[in-house]
Amino acid sequence: MDLIDLRILDILDIVLVAFLLYSIYKLVKGTAAINIFIGIVIIYLVWKLTQFLAMEMLSSVLGEFIGVGMFALIVVFQQEIRKFLLMIGSTNFGKRRQFLRQLKFIRDTPEDTVTNIKAIINACTEMGKTHTGALIVIKRSTSLDFVKTSGDSMDIRINSPIIESVFYKNSPLHDGAMIIEDNHIVATRAILPVTNDNNIPLRFGLRHRAAVGITEKTDALALVVSEETGKLSYIRNGEFVIFKTDEELIDKIKKDLA
Repeated sequence: MDLIDLRILDILDIVLVAFLLYSIYKLVKGTAAINIFIGIVIIYLVWKLTQFLAMEMLSSVLGEFIGVGMFALIVVFQQEIRKFLLMIGSTNFGKRRQFLRQLKFIRDTPEDTVTNIKAIINACTEMGKTHTGALIVIKRSTSLDFVKTSGDSMDIRINSPIIESVFYKNSPLHDGAMIIEDNHIVATRAILPVTNDNNIPLRFGLRHRAAVGITEKTDALALVVSEETGKLSYIRNGEFVIFKTDEELIDKIKKDLA
């Protein structure tokens, strides 16, 4: 009996396909799209089985279904495809920037400083105690110019009192979102796109839906202080991130910004 002739490229091909399927599964996990994804995988496996067994009629029908269904999948998985492409683009961008910085093609300037996450979280905690609503968006690699232009342009170095004063209920700047880039507040009263996801619990209001919306369309991070409960929420990639303490949240955000 001859051994199966496997090349290194064949093994690499299998590993890459497995990684691609796993990445897609992670994106749709916990959403309504997971059932559609599983259904597609089952149909594809049945199609391959019918081809192997030479069941020409059923194989032909399933083949046509899969071929035409690809266009429908683009519509069904629109948000998931956007997240996937953002994930790939953001990762490559970060690696390129890190590589160029190591070669000294990109030099950090005095203004290119680490974002003061602790000051942001401290401000959110204080606002939560007084049930002061707040929506803060932290830029990563995707440009936020399309939302910055909808608000008031700023250039203020981050500190807790400034953030609290912006969202103070009698402040003219408290409506809308605050946009943070590097270690500066670059815009206030920004208008964000609101998600169409119907799976978000009804207890979350417009601020939370806007936070989910901006993190679906970009790789930005969002923090929301609920005006009703005073609780702080952290949203990344269109999903709520669970944390137990402020210190744990600070660590999560620092890792996501790294």
